[in-house]
Amino acid sequence: MAKVEKVENKDQKVEKSSKKANKSSYSKKKKIKKNILNGIAYVQSTFNNTIISIADTNGNVISWASAGQKGFKGSRKSTPYAAQIAADSAASKALEYGMKTLSVEVKGPGSGRETALRALQARGFKILSIKDTTPMPHNGTRPPKKRRV
Repeated sequence: MAKVEKVENKDQKVEKSSKKANKSSYSKKKKIKKNILNGIAYVQSTFNNTIISIADTNGNVISWASAGQKGFKGSRKSTPYAAQIAADSAASKALEYGMKTLSVEVKGPGSGRETALRALQARGFKILSIKDTTPMPHNGTRPPKKRRV
């Protein structure tokens, strides 16, 4: 009889563990979309890529996109068209939050600066200000050598 009880205990343990497996499945939390009216768009345009981040006025990033994220590879990432597609993608995500007005901060020497701005305007954002925050050295480190093509 002791063996039978052990078997019954094992069966009970198996049943308990199967119940635990059902309980451990988690329910997905619903994302509550806040209604954010004002924001800041950061456009970082380098020689190799363009990254657009749209944040609220506190600095919490709401949406971001880059040319590489949109599927452009290699030298195509640095084109103005890639910057336009990336800005369009970031803008569409920000519009879902109800964003209407933007202050834009542009950084870097890349070719996608103006195109990204035009794409944000075309999406219907009212642009309050454009600020250039490109870091300028006061004769800091030595620049890279000139390319010989």
